[in-house]
Amino acid sequence: MIAKYYIGQKKGTIIGISSVAGDRGRASKLIYASAKAAFTTYLAGLRNKCFGYNVHVMTVQPGFVYTKMTENQPLPKLITSTPVQVADIIYRAYQRKTNILYVKWFWRYIMLIIQIIPEFQFKKMSL
Repeated sequence: MIAKYYIGQKKGTIIGISSVAGDRGRASKLIYASAKAAFTTYLAGLRNKCFGYNVHVMTVQPGFVYTKMTENQPLPKLITSTPVQVADIIYRAYQRKTNILYVKWFWRYIMLIIQIIPEFQFKKMSL
C-alpha cells in the first residue's frame, strides 16, 4: 500500500530492516533466516519497481544489535551496535539514498566470505 501511494506521488522512501541472517541459511536460524532472505529479495524487487517513479527503497542489514531480545545472548562487542547507533547510521544512509546498508561496514565483507564458502563445506560448519 505504501509503495503504491508513493508511486502515485512520484516521491518517497521506504526503509526495510532485514538481517544479515538472510544472506545465507543456517540450521540454527532456519525460519528466521528464510523470512529475512525473502524480505531482502522482496525489497530488491520493490526497489527495482519503484526506481522509475522516484521512490527510493533501502534495505538495512543491521547485524548484531543490543536489544531486549538479545540481552541474554553473548554478543561480540566489537561487531554489535546499539539501537541509537543503528538509527543514526540509517538516517545518514537515508539522506544519501543508499540502496543496501550494512550498519557496520564490515558485515558486508563478513557475509561475503560466508557466502563464498562452498556448500559442501558450509554444511559441515556450525555457524
